[in-house]
Amino acid sequence: MSTTAVWPDTVKALWETALQGQGLDRLRAIVACLRTPEHGCPWDLKQTHASLRPFVLEEAYEVVSAIDALERAGNTFDTAPQMTALANELGDVLLQVLLHAQLGSEAGTFTLDTVMQLLGDKLVRRHPHVFVAKNSAIDSATAVTQQWEAIKQAEKVEQGLTEVSASILDGLGKDLPALMRTAKISQKAVKVGFAWPNVHALWACVMSEMAEIKAELPAEHTPDEAVNLPALEGEIGDALFALVTLANHYGLSAEVALHRATDKFTHRFAAMEANTEKSLADLSFAEWDALWKQAKQQTKAPTPEM
Repeated sequence: MSTTAVWPDTVKALWETALQGQGLDRLRAIVACLRTPEHGCPWDLKQTHASLRPFVLEEAYEVVSAIDALERAGNTFDTAPQMTALANELGDVLLQVLLHAQLGSEAGTFTLDTVMQLLGDKLVRRHPHVFVAKNSAIDSATAVTQQWEAIKQAEKVEQGLTEVSASILDGLGKDLPALMRTAKISQKAVKVGFAWPNVHALWACVMSEMAEIKAELPAEHTPDEAVNLPALEGEIGDALFALVTLANHYGLSAEVALHRATDKFTHRFAAMEANTEKSLADLSFAEWDALWKQAKQQTKAPTPEM
């Protein structure tokens, strides 16, 4: 769209900023242009807070993927392509913030300035040991986290979002994917003392849950129809929860671990396909097993840096 067209002065100024401006002002103008009736983008004009929800998740996961690629490359500042890729994905996340802020501005409910003001206020409020008074008791990342959670809970009570006596787990991560929500809830429980005394006790819990899964499986030569599916589902869920807790114990992300395991499986499966001329549907179990072992040897990769 040419800036020489005949438009209202406000629209013309907006386009000039979008094309010639700098930094955040330019980005705000670009998004506003995309949402300008009659002159904007048909796709952007159709969007709502709800319709953008999947893109928020997708872009966040792509940031995680870019971080993983950076780690695989050595996580150093001379890995320019990976750094550029990460910056690009972070820009996509920022776009989601800008779009939601533009929608809020159009509805008269909030603006990007509102978002930034609320974030700044929150950061100052939840870091009193930095911005209010130096507290010698806040001398570690763990202490900072505990203080953050205490302030956050007090804010919820003050805002009427929860009762003083409500569970500290109420509503925690309820909109997150299952593994991520489990990780947050398990971490929160551990922070207030609900933790295994050592990793060996935690491992015993994992194995106990695995045994309970096995107990729900049918005996040999028993048809699958005999399985109590709700009970089996429950035991699988318990085992997954225990495994997430084990990952948390070592500061690992079960979500990332499963993504990496899935990537590994995908690469190995592709190698299996390349290693046979038969139709996959015609392979016997023994052939599948042999191909899997061959692919496993072919696709061995170094453990990613943490």
